[in-house]
Amino acid sequence: MAAKIKSGDNVVVLTGKDKGRTGKVTRVLPTENRVLVQGINMVQRHTRPTQADPQGGIKNKEASLHLSNVAIADANGKASRVGFRMEDGKKVRFAKTTGDVI
Repeated sequence: MAAKIKSGDNVVVLTGKDKGRTGKVTRVLPTENRVLVQGINMVQRHTRPTQADPQGGIKNKEASLHLSNVAIADANGKASRVGFRMEDGKKVRFAKTTGDVI
């Protein structure tokens, strides 16, 4: 099945503490059905000092979100479902709300 959300897409968070916020997808984890969104779902991790990071301490990082909790943002910035259609012999994704190609 073709991916409805890919890296680089702008998405809207539908549920959780960041509901309504938008961000850019930095990474997709297809086997786990999860995505990482830039600046969304930030968590704190306590890290041990290493040679690469001698300071260690408490670091902020993005945690993954389940694919069902995000939706593509259309041209108006609203959440939209994704559809597929053929254009000039190529399969393209489009936003169902506006009909624009993603």
